[in-house]
Amino acid sequence: MVQFMAKDNVPFHTVVFPCSLLGADDNYTLLHDISATEYLNYEDDKFSKSRGVGVFGNNAKETGIPADIFRFYLLFLRPENQDSAFSWADFVTRNNSELLNNLGNFINRALMFLKNSFDSTIHEIVLNKEDEAFIASVNRDLKCYIESLENIKLRDGLKYVLSISKIGNQYIQATKPWLLVKGSKEDKARAGTVISLACNLSALLGVLIKPYMPITSDEICQQIQLPADNALIVDYFLPMLPLGHKIGNPSPLFQKIDASFGEKMKSKFAGRGKQSKPKEGAMNAPETKGKKEQDKESTPSSSEDASKLEEEIAAQGAIVRRLKQEQENKDLINKEVEKLLDLKRRLAVAQGIYPYTATDKKKGRKKTK
Repeated sequence: MVQFMAKDNVPFHTVVFPCSLLGADDNYTLLHDISATEYLNYEDDKFSKSRGVGVFGNNAKETGIPADIFRFYLLFLRPENQDSAFSWADFVTRNNSELLNNLGNFINRALMFLKNSFDSTIHEIVLNKEDEAFIASVNRDLKCYIESLENIKLRDGLKYVLSISKIGNQYIQATKPWLLVKGSKEDKARAGTVISLACNLSALLGVLIKPYMPITSDEICQQIQLPADNALIVDYFLPMLPLGHKIGNPSPLFQKIDASFGEKMKSKFAGRGKQSKPKEGAMNAPETKGKKEQDKESTPSSSEDASKLEEEIAAQGAIVRRLKQEQENKDLINKEVEKLLDLKRRLAVAQGIYPYTATDKKKGRKKTK
């Protein structure tokens, strides 16, 4: 039996309760190990339901941010050795750097390259010294990942997953398969080795991330079409995808979160005592307000800005529809679509809503209702 709890519960669960079980002399399962954390604070304060400080379960759901992103961040800063604090600025930074630009970028890059250049099919892998050094680096961190989980160092385990992904990004940058695939027959075969190795590493990452981000893990394995029998944590990095294996349809795993959205969330969950001061002329307003009014006060937004953005969205939408009807150049259409999506994201932020509340599966993008 391994128990997980906060440090203030340790005396009872390590002394009092085990003594009761021993005294009962009824063959109860006794505590084998305990993982007790320090305290998690919120920004520069403590979590407090009574004061409305911090993000609790229902609040997290209402933000529209996928649960796996919260799981990732809470485990990334798990207070294993000392107190830590939830920070919206850091939350946004970690999503954009560690998830979007590191883990998500590597996996999507590898799978998209395989799809576009090798008909989504795993190529023959012929290793050279550069590949062997790459595999050795992965195995070093994979060993540390396993040891971290065995020793209940969950925070360290997650950082080794991100380190392995970083090694993968560096490998692709160093080998430049986008140049090799345009070269001779030997160069193209070399590109096949590089990308097939990268896709195998993506499959491994999909398995390693499972304890932390189960929904994301399932999505990675689905995109790769990884057989369930192969979805296991292994001691060494070995090919998990056989020669000729065909992957599914790759799509982005994560989306960028704007810093302005983080600022709005920080204001919204700062607590009743830290909301914006009332404007002049509003000093005599009633102190007791309904939940919707409190949300509006804690998440400042401009109805004029929102109205203007809605007008711009309508106009831009008309432009996109016209270009599609006239079958204009695809690059021009995509450019105008990007402008439309950016306007929708800005509107969502202005309204204090997570910019990616619904998934456009067809395009692999997020959109706001």
